[in-house]
Amino acid sequence: MGPYFDPDFDGQLERIPPPRVCVDNDTCEDCTLVKVDSANRHGILLEMVQVLTDLDLIISKSYISSDVGWLMDVFHVTDQLGNKIIDKALIQYIEQSLDARKKEKGEVITCLGNMVGSGLLASEYTMLEVTATDEPGLLSEIAAVLTELHRYKIISCRAWTHNSHVAIIMYLVDEATGKPILDPDSLAHIEEQVEVVLGAHFGEEETRRRRVKVSGPLAEGRVHTERRLHQLMHEDRDYEAGPPPVQLELGGQFGTRAALIQARKGWLSSLSLNSPLQSPSAAMQAQVSIDRWIDRGYSVVNVRSMDRPKLLFDTVCTLTDMQYVVFHAAVSSHGLLAIQEYYIRHKDDNTILDKEAERQRVTRCLVAAIERRVSHGLRVVVSTRNRRGLLAEVTRILRESGLSLTRAECALRGERAIGTFFVMDASSTGGGEVDPKRVEAALRDEMNGGIQLDVSNTHPRWSPIKMINHGNDQPVVAKGRSSIGFFTDSSTSSTSSDQEDERPRFSLGSLLWSHIERFSSNFGSIRS
Repeated sequence: MGPYFDPDFDGQLERIPPPRVCVDNDTCEDCTLVKVDSANRHGILLEMVQVLTDLDLIISKSYISSDVGWLMDVFHVTDQLGNKIIDKALIQYIEQSLDARKKEKGEVITCLGNMVGSGLLASEYTMLEVTATDEPGLLSEIAAVLTELHRYKIISCRAWTHNSHVAIIMYLVDEATGKPILDPDSLAHIEEQVEVVLGAHFGEEETRRRRVKVSGPLAEGRVHTERRLHQLMHEDRDYEAGPPPVQLELGGQFGTRAALIQARKGWLSSLSLNSPLQSPSAAMQAQVSIDRWIDRGYSVVNVRSMDRPKLLFDTVCTLTDMQYVVFHAAVSSHGLLAIQEYYIRHKDDNTILDKEAERQRVTRCLVAAIERRVSHGLRVVVSTRNRRGLLAEVTRILRESGLSLTRAECALRGERAIGTFFVMDASSTGGGEVDPKRVEAALRDEMNGGIQLDVSNTHPRWSPIKMINHGNDQPVVAKGRSSIGFFTDSSTSSTSSDQEDERPRFSLGSLLWSHIERFSSNFGSIRS
């Protein structure tokens, strides 16, 4: 069963000029340019970024501009091994996916071995959503109760934690038929059983803080899984917890200008994230500033954070779901530092952020969106032949080993199940160190062989890429470039001191406008 398409919307698409999509491997030596010239509508930028990130591609730089009803975007991309995109099937899939008219896109395998395509849509499965206060063992108990029902099979699961909040999404099918669960009584029964688990954890006084929802395939409002996780966390107001975010001072010692200078000197590139003095969170906290460009009628959002994969998706997703329209943007990286600049207005009334309370809220939400995906704790990768109750078994072993999950991602790949879990010591409020040998021994002892494990408590600058070779069941580790988020932009020329002092609030503005002008005048030849 394919995705649902609104016939009225399809009719409108016929009257909209088709987008021009160009996948250019000639302009740059070290990356592929994906250039899109399209009619503009709310959310289209997020859809473009989502297509590229779902294909496990890395967006190293991007320049975005819209004028009235038209949008022009340039994305510098590679795969996660640092290679240009030369596979013809992948190029065709990108071109078709960025055109809303093309409904049949086929299927492709990404550089990480993930299968992506129209026949693998999450919208075709029954979905379980849970939000609650984060508690050790919660995911384990939910997986266990679903296993005990002897009727349902977990196809995939993702769980995020942030600021003592947890959001979980599971996709389920009928175990006997392998098809989605459609019966309303069955959907209600699943919801009831999960509610029992949460009730045992939190009691009646925590009813307001928890939410369980089970929906059938093609339910109204179904969106991309990771976008939905952001929405669930946002609805649970995880961004309100904790102290106010550190404000980004563009002219200060650690502002954008100073950061660029330090990046060119190699300070950020030489930061050791394994150093006790420079942990990832302490070394580079996400910082946001929001200014008003009254002459042009924009709010200018500057974001500085540690670079990582899917960073652009997380920020664009948050702005889109908060009903802000990105009119222009420029993103780049400098060593470990990622710099993003967005020129936005509110979707409904086309206004800028005038009120301090709203600026503070947007700042908190952006910082939360960046922090949700940050990995904390010991990284445990499990690969084994799929069997009933596997997720419940693995999470039970971790729970009984005194560990608490901070993030989890599990899915089927052929006949194998692959899960990545980040765990911390459940007894330590500060997240004490976990002995990887003890965790590996516990998993091997209780899972009776046939399991591949990668357990590591180090935080390298970027994690190595892992692909599973289905033929011999041996993991292949491939290391690409030194970063797999925004690559270092060595070609960007420095701006003079006088120019930066004159426009301190718009650090990337001149770079953005110069690229957009060249983009507009000659769509076929962009050099950066």
